[in-house]
Amino acid sequence: MADSDYSVESRTTGNRNESEEEKKKPGPVSLRIWPPSQKTRDAVVNRLVETLSNESIFSKRYGTLGSEEALIVAKSVEEEAYGVAVVLGGDDGDGIEILGAYTKEISKRVLESVKTRTLNPNADSPVDSVKLKA
Repeated sequence: MADSDYSVESRTTGNRNESEEEKKKPGPVSLRIWPPSQKTRDAVVNRLVETLSNESIFSKRYGTLGSEEALIVAKSVEEEAYGVAVVLGGDDGDGIEILGAYTKEISKRVLESVKTRTLNPNADSPVDSVKLKA
């Protein structure tokens, strides 16, 4: 009789453990990639500064920017691209479409910035513009 009590108790304990384990299992994972965290936005700016101020695909054709100028251009590009993406936003579920618009806008604006600088080298640099406004 002790054996049968033991096996019934084991089964009950086993079922209890299974339902506790089932409760611990996560449900469907919802991953949203928009909006990016400030840390991610800062990383984008840092990467743009690196791209604009060091040898890169852009520098081979358009030259490099000084670190200070690259930082100003990078911040401006990122902020403008973020603003465009927010306006285009909407709710596409996980944010992939908005992120795509954001990255496309960054690429477009970086290219415009370096092209403008190359085509009009006598124009005020972003650094000069900021200093004049201050």
